[in-house]
Amino acid sequence: MLSTKIFGEELRKQGFTFYSGVPCSFLKSLINYAINELEYVAAANEGDAVAIASGAYLGGKKSVVLMQNSGLTNAVSPLTSLNYSFRIPILGFVSLRGEPGIPDEPQHELMGKITTQMLELMQIGWEYLSENIHEAREQLVRANEAIDNQKSYFFVVRKGTFDSEALKNQTQSVSQNYEKKTKRHDDQSPSRYEALATINALRDQNTVQLATTGMTGRELYEIEDAACNLYMVGSMGCVGSLGLGLAMSQPQKNIIVIDGDGSLLMRMGSLATNGYYHPNNMLHILLDNHVHDSTGGQNTVSHNMDFINIAASCGYARSIYVHNLQELKEEITAWKFNQTHTFLYMNISRKASELTGRPKIKPYEVKERLRQNIKNATTEVILTEKHSKKHFAQSGTGYNDEKC
Repeated sequence: MLSTKIFGEELRKQGFTFYSGVPCSFLKSLINYAINELEYVAAANEGDAVAIASGAYLGGKKSVVLMQNSGLTNAVSPLTSLNYSFRIPILGFVSLRGEPGIPDEPQHELMGKITTQMLELMQIGWEYLSENIHEAREQLVRANEAIDNQKSYFFVVRKGTFDSEALKNQTQSVSQNYEKKTKRHDDQSPSRYEALATINALRDQNTVQLATTGMTGRELYEIEDAACNLYMVGSMGCVGSLGLGLAMSQPQKNIIVIDGDGSLLMRMGSLATNGYYHPNNMLHILLDNHVHDSTGGQNTVSHNMDFINIAASCGYARSIYVHNLQELKEEITAWKFNQTHTFLYMNISRKASELTGRPKIKPYEVKERLRQNIKNATTEVILTEKHSKKHFAQSGTGYNDEKC
């Protein structure tokens, strides 16, 4: 049996400090350790956990996901179309419920037989995690090498692998909505292209824009291909969770998540997670045209939804109905000035741009470019702070590093 604390410290030494996941009894000790000692984001589902961890990786953090093997099926979409396509590596721990020959609940029987086959089909390297700490250290070295080569790596965890780690007292933060504006007059219903152009025109050097899959990403690319943009492919519904991970790992950056109705409806549990952790540097914009535009214009059910009240009840500090492009501009400007976790909803027309093609830059190139952009911006901030400290010290203003 592994000492959870010692193994957790070995993970920390390798640089893994950001965790996200969904509980499993086989992994509860490692989850407890992450909650007690590190940064852990409790996701609504396993696919969201993968996206959250991936967002943290974009922000420069080595990330871990924890899940039951039944939830591995829920993570297939982001693992195959987000992590694989963008070459975003994460370290995964998946339990082996339903292991052949070991009594378990009937719902785990099939997954116990096919868990490792699924990992192989997804071209994810994996090992059974050893209960011997010396062997486990060697396994972590191999896993870390895979991560450095931009490949995800998973450990399959059998029952009784980790020793007990007590969960310390948890303090639950309370996220509350304090400003809500519902529909007050008729909608302008501009095209998505016009809305994206308005959003992009307000972008500054401190802004990152994440555009959901389909026409949203394609049209943003047509408007301006920038190093601070990410155009989602596949992994539908994951852009909000990706934004959460990035916002939490890069609190000094302005993270704008541009979502669509079909996408958000697919993973609405992410709203509750985003609202609970409520990073003030994250702006979530929903452009709702009530259809699946890139697949033929089939109706969604968004006409029957009240996204403003839903976001407000999930804990977004501000949940605002936007009627026209001028209001959109005003609300984005207000968010940048006030830095409060905000959800904006806007009805758009069903008309797509006739100019829309697919990005000519590959997803993994988009990822590398974005990470470098974030890294360069962070370096500039550090250099600016150092220069400011030197200036204050030389000017005799009594600048104190310990207070800044």
